[in-house]
Amino acid sequence: MKFSDRFWLYLYSNRNIAGSLLALGGLSLYFLNIIDSFWYLIVPGLYLVGALGFPTTKKERLQLQSQITAKEIRKELNNLTFKIRRKVSKPILQRVKSIKESIFVILPFISDINSSDPNVFVIRRTALEYLPKTLENYLKLPPAYAKFHPVRDGKTAEKILEEQLEILDREMKEMVIDISKNDVQAMLAHGRFLEEKFNESELLSI
Repeated sequence: MKFSDRFWLYLYSNRNIAGSLLALGGLSLYFLNIIDSFWYLIVPGLYLVGALGFPTTKKERLQLQSQITAKEIRKELNNLTFKIRRKVSKPILQRVKSIKESIFVILPFISDINSSDPNVFVIRRTALEYLPKTLENYLKLPPAYAKFHPVRDGKTAEKILEEQLEILDREMKEMVIDISKNDVQAMLAHGRFLEEKFNESELLSI
């Protein structure tokens, strides 16, 4: 995302508003002579408290994601693969790489990665949310617990992760085929399936 895009998104964000309100409150205290010494430190400090203490909303995160470029998606996926390479088993790593390669194949077919087209949206969301979030939640677990402890329906977290990645891998490969055939309806069906599946993900609820 371009710096100017990030700047304007942050300018209008709730975090900036919260920080600005606290900073204005600090200035008011200075002008009312309630604070005097170190006001030039207190006011910026109040801004930081507001900005850092206010959580980023899901809508704001999606806005940031919606402005990402295809090049940045490639970079994010390469970074993700590099990050997990020594933290997951070889089969899991190979599955992640397969998903990544499918997305790389699809990206050149997308003229505008920031498009509101639902097919583009599901590719973007798979790369930036479904895949990294699934892996992130798995990696938060102690390795022995993830590998051996049943967490749902007798399945371990590792088994659930494998199933989730298998689904993503299969759907991305199907979407590669669909986009090569220009089968928009089939792609939409895969997108709806992924949204339903990952909104109710077993792994994300661990």
